[in-house]
Amino acid sequence: MAIRLTAALALLTALAVPGDGGAGSDRVDSRIAVIVLENREIGEVIGNPRAPFLNRIARRGALASHYFAITHPSLPNYLALLGGSTFGVRENCVECTAGGPNLALQLSRAGLSWRAYIEGLPHRCYRGDAAGVYVKRHNPFMYFPSIAANPRRCASVVPAARLDADLRRRTLPAVSWIVPGLCHGAHDCGIEVADSYLKRLIPRLARQLGPRGFLAITFDEGTTDAGCCGVARGGRVATILKGAHVRPGARLEGRFTHYSLLATLEDAVGVSRLRHARSAPTLRAAFRR
Repeated sequence: MAIRLTAALALLTALAVPGDGGAGSDRVDSRIAVIVLENREIGEVIGNPRAPFLNRIARRGALASHYFAITHPSLPNYLALLGGSTFGVRENCVECTAGGPNLALQLSRAGLSWRAYIEGLPHRCYRGDAAGVYVKRHNPFMYFPSIAANPRRCASVVPAARLDADLRRRTLPAVSWIVPGLCHGAHDCGIEVADSYLKRLIPRLARQLGPRGFLAITFDEGTTDAGCCGVARGGRVATILKGAHVRPGARLEGRFTHYSLLATLEDAVGVSRLRHARSAPTLRAAFRR
């Protein structure tokens, strides 16, 4: 039996207001947030003077320095993060789908609110391929019929402007999934642009995560085929955890993948692990005992 983080974050479940998707706000004192950035090997981030804020939180939080994306290009990595598999997807397709359960569906069924804040998304449930700084391939939620075809769950996939409003009103859901647009996510712009974006966002976000909540920052893929663990060959990327319950300055031993992050999230909220996440090593060493 795997050691779970549930004991540390049990209030996420115990105090949640039952509901489907992210409607309303959970009365929880601890929350989780995930931010996914783009296309950087760890050496382009950690130690890079053009990313001073990211390096500061890496020093003050926990860094998984041997963490690997699953594959190339973007979309299958996003599907892996949300669903524990690439679902046979090998390209940035638009009309393809990923069947079966995913983290968002698990949260909904557990009565925990969630919301995906997607920069550039024209409106809730938008099904188009691209619009300005938005591209569908960075929005895995819209590839799962259990979300995209369900109006209540789909309503939790929202433009990033909603994040500003939720932070202002202190109404973050139990789990927030944040995807910056093509520039702020470092896809089309330099890492210094992403660093400035995070510097503006994360202090506001961190103040509302609570004593047992945490923030996870990762990159969808690197620029090499570095990999590990028999399932990953998408490059070695930086993954950082930050929060009051995260051990400051922790450097995580071992090798991890996107399935490790999904497993960590699932353990934290007390739901079963999906697909490849079942056997993945978790990031639990980042947390205080």
